Amino acid sequence: MTDPTQSSSGTGRKRLALIVAGGVAGLAVGLAGVYGFSTLTRNAGGDPSCRPAVALAKKVAPFARGEVAAVNVAKSPLKVPDLGFEDANGKKLSLADFRGRTVLLNLWATWCVPCRKEMPTLDALQGELGSNDFQVVAVNIDTRDPNKPKRFLKDIGVSKLTYYADPSAKSFQDLKSIGRAFGMPTTMLVDPQGCEIGTIAGPAEWASKDALALIKAALGKS
Repeated sequence: MTDPTQSSSGTGRKRLALIVAGGVAGLAVGLAGVYGFSTLTRNAGGDPSCRPAVALAKKVAPFARGEVAAVNVAKSPLKVPDLGFEDANGKKLSLADFRGRTVLLNLWATWCVPCRKEMPTLDALQGELGSNDFQVVAVNIDTRDPNKPKRFLKDIGVSKLTYYADPSAKSFQDLKSIGRAFGMPTTMLVDPQGCEIGTIAGPAEWASKDALALIKAALGKS
């Protein structure tokens, strides 16, 4: 004879398990829709190829102070998406074209007041440390008049930075999808293999002694 109490209890537990399983599956599908399933899978445990960048980030961490105190150094290995953009002549490029050198990637726009103030400091940083080992890659994401940012940079005397633009602003969305872009400007320090060393949301004084010390630490020159 079957105990009706036990039968009812067992059925209830099974139903509860099915409901919980269904909820988890629904959450996974929802996250996959927002972030992309491949992104979730790739970043769930971090990209193993980027572990050296995390070790480097630990060495860089003491230099995230003063004018660059807001830099968040990488705590887990993250491969930065291969962001696409173009140069002043419309040539298609991507972040992968800069493999082999450390990159300070900066997304900016003329409608962003802090960005406008930051550009001369990025220009000065490129002039000070720009080399075959390091480059500031400042990507404009204005989506309307393509000549406006060029005029702006010329008017304020920016001359060391190479002009890059992403009029689709997809690069911002790509970084946002992995939790690395919340507003403008957004800046990432990326190692020669395309891995995150650190990220900062908002502007910084990139021409300051603090910033120079941070970048030199990332280059192993501290």
